Amino acid sequence: MHPDLEAHLLHCRNLPSPPAVALRIIELAQDPGADLNATAQAIGVDPALTARMLRVANSPLYAGRRRVDNLPQALTLLGLNATISLALGFSLAQGMRGSGDARDQERIWRRSVLAARLLGNHAGVKRLEDLMLAGLLQDIGALALLQAKPEEYPALRAQADGNDALLSLERAAFGADHAEVGAWLARHWRLPAYLADAIDGSESAPVADDAFQACVQASGVIADLWLAEGDVDALRERALALVSACAADGTRLDDLLVRIATALPEISAMFDVHIAHPGHLAAIADHAKELLILRNLREIQDAARARSEAQASEAQVRQLTEQSRRDPLTGVYNRLQMEEVLEREFATAVALQQPLSIAFIDLDDFKHINDRHGHLVGDRVLHQFAQTLQRMLRSTDLVARYGGEEFLVVLSHSNEASASRVLQRILEETSRMPMAEVDGKPLYVTFSAGLATHGTGRQFADARSLLAAADDALYGAKREGRNRVSQHGQ
Repeated sequence: MHPDLEAHLLHCRNLPSPPAVALRIIELAQDPGADLNATAQAIGVDPALTARMLRVANSPLYAGRRRVDNLPQALTLLGLNATISLALGFSLAQGMRGSGDARDQERIWRRSVLAARLLGNHAGVKRLEDLMLAGLLQDIGALALLQAKPEEYPALRAQADGNDALLSLERAAFGADHAEVGAWLARHWRLPAYLADAIDGSESAPVADDAFQACVQASGVIADLWLAEGDVDALRERALALVSACAADGTRLDDLLVRIATALPEISAMFDVHIAHPGHLAAIADHAKELLILRNLREIQDAARARSEAQASEAQVRQLTEQSRRDPLTGVYNRLQMEEVLEREFATAVALQQPLSIAFIDLDDFKHINDRHGHLVGDRVLHQFAQTLQRMLRSTDLVARYGGEEFLVVLSHSNEASASRVLQRILEETSRMPMAEVDGKPLYVTFSAGLATHGTGRQFADARSLLAAADDALYGAKREGRNRVSQHGQ
C-alpha cells in the first residue's frame, strides 16, 4: 500500500451511511421508547456504523474490558444513549443523488447488505453472527477509498469492467486493493482479528480451505452476480464453484438467488430514499446535531438527577444510621453505641496519655415514680433528665442511656477533680429543676453517680475495667444513702 494512501486512510473515521439508515437513526434518537434491539437492527445493515461501534467498543477508552467480537456485544458495552449519540455523528454524503460518488456508494452498500444476508442463509458453520458481520464489512475498504481518494477512485471504478478488473486497477493505482485496505483499517481500528482476516481474504482468487473464509468469498461473488449487468457467465461459474465449496447443507446457487429475491424489497427500501437537494442534506445534518446536543443534555440531566437521588439516599442512610445509634425515648446514644465510643475514647486516652473519666448515673427511686404516676410520666422524666445532662456537658462529652433509668457519661480529658465538679453541679441543678409536672405540681428527682478515672492516679487495663470501676462506685453511692457522687477508690 502506498504511504500517501495510508496517510489519507488515517483520517477515514466517519464513513458515509445510506440515507435511509441515517433517517432511521434520527427517528430512534427522537423516540423515548427506543431500545438497543431496535438500534442494533438499524445499525446492523450499515457497514460504516457497524465498524464505528466496534471501533469505539475496542478502543483504549474501554481498556481493561474483554475484546468485543460482534455488534450486540459492542452496543451492550456502550449503552443505548452512547450508541445513538455515536450513530448521530455519521456523515451524510454530499450529492447523494446524481453523482458518480453517490452511485458507487450505493453499489457498495447494496453488495454489503446482500452479502450479509447470504451468509446468514447458507453458511455451514456455527458462527452465523460473525459471518453476517464479516460479510457486511468486507467492502469497508471500498467506502474508505471513496472518502480518501474522492476524485481518483470513482473514476477508477467507472473504468473497471467487473470486480477482477477493479482489483487490478486498485493495486496498480494504490499498491493495494480494497480488501487489503479494509483489512488494514480493521487492524488499525482494533477490530476483532477474525474480521480483519476475513476482509483481507474476501477477494482472494483461490477458494479458501476454511469454511468461514470460503463463505465470505462466496457471498461477495454472489452479490456481484445479482448486481451485475450484461454478460454474467464468468461470474456464475465462479459463484457455482464457491457455493459448492462452502454450502455444507447442499444449498444450490439458484436457491440463494431466490432467497435474495425474497429479501430484495426490504433491502431496496434502504436505497429508495434519495436526498437530492444539498440544502436538505444540511438540514438533516443540523437536525442530527441538534438531537445529539439534546441527548447529551438529557444524559447530563439524568446524571444530575441520579447524583441528587444518590445524595438523598446517602443522607437517608446517614439519618437511619444515626437513629440506630440513638435511644428513641431520650435522644441520647444507646448502650451499643456508647460501648463502641468508650473503646475508642479509652484507646485515644492511653495513646495520648490523657485522663478519661466515666460516670454511671442512676435516678433514685425511679420505680416509685412509675408506680405512683405511671410510665408516661416516667418517660417524660427520663427524657427531661437526658436533655439536662446534654445541656450541662461539653460538646466533647457523651451521654448514653445504658438501660432503664441508668445513664453513662464519658468525660474526655477530665481528671478526678474536674469530673467530680461537673457531676456535683449537675446533681445540684437536677435537684432544683423539676423533671416533669403532675397535676400542676412539679416533680423533682435526684440521682446517684459512680465516677471512675483512668489517668495519673489509677491506670486501667481496658475500657471494660474502667466501666466496672464506675459501676462499683455507683453501688457505693447507693449504699451511702443516694443523691450523691461517689469516686472509685475513695
